[in-house]
Amino acid sequence: MENKRSATLIGLIAVLLWSSIVGLIRSVSESLGATGGAAMMYSVAALFLLLSVGWRRLAEFPKQYLIWGSLLFVSYELCLSLSIGYANTNRQAIEVGMVNYLWPALTMVAAIIFNQQKANFLIIPGFVIAIGGICWVLGGDQGFDLQGMWHNIQDNPLSYGLAFSGALIWAAYCTVTARIAKGKNGVTLFFMLTAVVLWCKYFFVGGSPMHFDLHAIIYLLLAAAAMGFGYAAWNVGILHGNVTILAGASYFIPVFSAALAALVLRTPLTMSFWQGAAMVCLGSILCWFATRNTKSKSVKQATVAE
Repeated sequence: MENKRSATLIGLIAVLLWSSIVGLIRSVSESLGATGGAAMMYSVAALFLLLSVGWRRLAEFPKQYLIWGSLLFVSYELCLSLSIGYANTNRQAIEVGMVNYLWPALTMVAAIIFNQQKANFLIIPGFVIAIGGICWVLGGDQGFDLQGMWHNIQDNPLSYGLAFSGALIWAAYCTVTARIAKGKNGVTLFFMLTAVVLWCKYFFVGGSPMHFDLHAIIYLLLAAAAMGFGYAAWNVGILHGNVTILAGASYFIPVFSAALAALVLRTPLTMSFWQGAAMVCLGSILCWFATRNTKSKSVKQATVAE
């Protein structure tokens, strides 16, 4: 019983670590650039994962999981890190991070469509509320304002587009790997591949010069630790702790993330933003309640968040 409580606590630490990701990624990108900063973060995070989770031989993984898991995971991490790095302002980076947190609701819908996950009527209002929350966030100070939302998206369609694509990709990752992973976890390999792709982009496509100083190094280590150790801690929690508590806590990450990002980036957020963030959480929780009485591996995997 004591071991289960300890494992649950470790899993909750992962929720806190992941909640800090948006603010930390943005802080690193300000000094090292969007691409260079992300490449450094995933390189250091991969090293942390090697030390904490360890390495498994490729032969241990199902072939389909290696192919599809690698493709979807790397694509998602690219969308996440670059969408935040390419944001024009700190406020926009926080908004972009919030768009990414559509993935829980999208994952539940994907599980219903593709994995025959059983669900009740709550899935519909849950999904609508989550989408409405994002619209509320993007509407600016006026809350739900379609014209204001469209103006925000037009200001930086690349960042918002990457964030939304990332949410779709992560939903696909959770849905697909639930069927083909066979209990294996290739996160260390996936982080290495992400770092390699980002370095290729940096050297062959181009990226901003990296300016290393104490500020950049501190935030780089913090961001890499939050990413790498977050996955390691979640692994312990999900395998040995209370999955129900961890799943419930993970759906509050949008609010935790916005609060920590606002603190790290020293960016005040309006009441309408918090209302939208709360709607995203509420919608995701309703989607979770819609499926919680049924058994599905995809639901458990869907609780893995950033």
